[in-house]
Amino acid sequence: MPESYAYYPGCSGLGTSREYELSTRKVCQALDLELREIPDWSCCGSSPAHTVDHVFSSALAARNLALVEEMGLETVITPCPSCLTNLKVAAWRMQEESFLQEVNQYLEQPCKNQVQVKSVLQALVEDVSLSRIKEQVQNPLKGLKIAPYYGCIMNRPPGIMDFDDPENPTAMDQILKALGAQVVDFPLKVECCGASYGIPRQEVVLHLSGKLLDLARVQGADALAVPCPLCQMNLDMRQNQINSFLQQDFQLPVFYYTQLMGMAFGLEHKELGLDKLCVDPLPALNRAKQRQAEEQEERARKQKQRQANQSSAPARSASE
Repeated sequence: MPESYAYYPGCSGLGTSREYELSTRKVCQALDLELREIPDWSCCGSSPAHTVDHVFSSALAARNLALVEEMGLETVITPCPSCLTNLKVAAWRMQEESFLQEVNQYLEQPCKNQVQVKSVLQALVEDVSLSRIKEQVQNPLKGLKIAPYYGCIMNRPPGIMDFDDPENPTAMDQILKALGAQVVDFPLKVECCGASYGIPRQEVVLHLSGKLLDLARVQGADALAVPCPLCQMNLDMRQNQINSFLQQDFQLPVFYYTQLMGMAFGLEHKELGLDKLCVDPLPALNRAKQRQAEEQEERARKQKQRQANQSSAPARSASE
């Protein structure tokens, strides 16, 4: 029987991060994970609600947790770090009985706060295991150099998120290595990209995201891998704006890590939404293939040279 999770896709999964949603479902299907979408799920409040009212913000998240309880499942997973934060913060606050009672005043169906909340990334690493992911690989991503960028909220605050290292997370690094990719050192992996300041303070996003792209290029990365729709949008969709603002010429594709998993699993590019990326990923993928071919040729040359040296050794010994 496959593992079964309640699944919260989040609002962006039906729009701006559709490729994340597509690739997440395909990868989980390949790994025999059953995603049971929460029936009649609603927006969790994401970024703005908690700035207005903590109780109301938690109620938006708690409504979905109550629906999971009705499904009879113990764990809900979501691909989006922003949704993850709202769901987990609500659950953390509702440990206080008086706060839980305030939240339930907003709800038709009371929440008991008995559901565990995880990111899809956490479920893949902790529940599926890297060895099982590696077994699924059909087309290793050899030759592809990836900078892993987690964003600033996937693992923070640590006391609430309770997953991986808040300053140097490695879960995505480990998955990428299991896929055969080369993970480059990326010291800014948890720095902010500017988040939702793209409209009120666009220059903040362009500056901060530009720093990330610049470091990825300096480190020799072909592309970045992300788990966050907002980070992906800032780095991918706004890359032309960043180039204009900083007088640069970045051409770095920004993959969702699930898209890279799907490619390594042998899934079709269209199934994974690669055609929805703003920065064309094909040049980077072609460079990786060329690099891999050159490395194979070099290994073959060295092997041939070793064999030649071994075969000539007896002849030299006899002549002596």
